[in-house]
Amino acid sequence: MTTEAKGSEDSLDELGKHYRSLVGGGVVGWDASRPFLECLGIGGQGVVYLSERRGVDGFTIPVALKVFSPDRFQSQSEYLAEMARLATVASKVARIQQDHLVDIQNVISDNGVYVLEMEWIDGYDLRRLLTPDAYGHVREQVTDRRWQSINQVVITQGPQQPRLRPGTAASVIRECLSALAAMHRHGIVHNDIKPSNVMLKRSGNVKIIDIGAAFELEDRPAMQPCTPIYAAPEVLEGKPGTPASDLASTGYMLIEMLSGEQPFAGMNFKEMLEAKRSAFDWLPGTLPIEEFAVTEPLLRLLHGLVDPDPLSRFPSAEEAELDSGGVAEFQRELVQAGVTSEYEAEIRHWIDEVEAEFQLQDPSDNPAGEFLPATRIFNPNAEQADQDTTNPAS
Repeated sequence: MTTEAKGSEDSLDELGKHYRSLVGGGVVGWDASRPFLECLGIGGQGVVYLSERRGVDGFTIPVALKVFSPDRFQSQSEYLAEMARLATVASKVARIQQDHLVDIQNVISDNGVYVLEMEWIDGYDLRRLLTPDAYGHVREQVTDRRWQSINQVVITQGPQQPRLRPGTAASVIRECLSALAAMHRHGIVHNDIKPSNVMLKRSGNVKIIDIGAAFELEDRPAMQPCTPIYAAPEVLEGKPGTPASDLASTGYMLIEMLSGEQPFAGMNFKEMLEAKRSAFDWLPGTLPIEEFAVTEPLLRLLHGLVDPDPLSRFPSAEEAELDSGGVAEFQRELVQAGVTSEYEAEIRHWIDEVEAEFQLQDPSDNPAGEFLPATRIFNPNAEQADQDTTNPAS
C-alpha cells in the first residue's frame, strides 16, 4: 500500500470515528449566524430583513428575520417578559404547519434583542399589489385582450387604489380564513390581520404572515398591539382581542379589496369607532355598482365578518369559510352566475405580470420605510384624551 493510500485510509477511519461519536452523542451544532441581505420593511414592532441560512458547499436557503425593538417598552424587564410570551406563541404556531400560515422556524436572542426567524415567502403582500403603480405596470406588459381579462377576473380600477374582483377577493379571503381557523383551534389570536400581512405567493396561494402581535387566549399580553384602522370596534374600546376580532379585521380588509379604498383612512379615533359601530349603514354604498349581481351574497358575507357585536359575527373562522353565508357559499353563487374562474391560476399569472421588469415598491415609495399604517400599542383612553385636547369643542 502506498503512503498516499495509507493516508487516505487513516483519514477515512478518523471520519468514521467522528461519525460514530456524532450519532452517539445526541447533539449536533453548527454556525447559526444570519446575514442581513435586504431590509424588507420597518414597522411599529421592529425591522424585517431578508437573510439566509447557510450550509456547506454553497448551500443556502432564504429566510426572513424580524428584529423586535425595545423602544416602545418602559423597561428591559417589560421587553423581556413580552418577548418570552411571544416565543411561547411562536413555538405553538410553528407546530401548526398550515398551508396558508407562515412557517415559524426559530426565536433567538442576540445580547437580549429578540429575533424571529420565519420562512421567506416568494411573492408580494397585498398592500404592495393593490397600488396604482403595480396596476399601471401590468397594463404596459400585456396585450389588450389580456388586459380586458385581468380587469374582468382579477383586478380593476378603484376610486383610490385598484380593487379586486369579487371572485379573486373571495379566493384570497378563503385561504386567510383557513389559516385563522387553524390558529384559533390552537387558542391563538393573530391580532393584526391587514393587507401588508397577507402574502400572495408566485404559486397563486395565500399566506398570512407576521405573528408579532399574536397571543394565546390563556395568556394575553399586558399591552395589546394592533393596527387601529383594521382593528375590531371592541378592540378600539380597550377590550381584549378574540377570534371574533380577527374576523372583523378580515372583513375590513375584504371591504378594502372590493371597494378600492380604505374606509377608515383619515378618521380620528371617535370617527373610526363610530364608523365601525354603524358599518351596516354605509356598507352597501361601498360595493361597486358593477358588482350588482353579487351584492346580496357579498353583504351577507361581510355582515357575518364585521357585525359591530362580536357575538353576532360568524361563530368561527371555519364557519365563515364553509357555513351558510360564508365564503364557500359565495363562491357557489359565482358559479351559478357564470362568473367563476380558476382564480389560483389567474393570481399566479397576474403576479408574474406585475413583476416583469418591475421593482415593486412600498406604497410610501421608500422600500425601507414604515409599512403604514403601523402596528402599535393602542390605548383608547389616551386616544380619546388626545382628540379632546386637539378638538376641545367636539
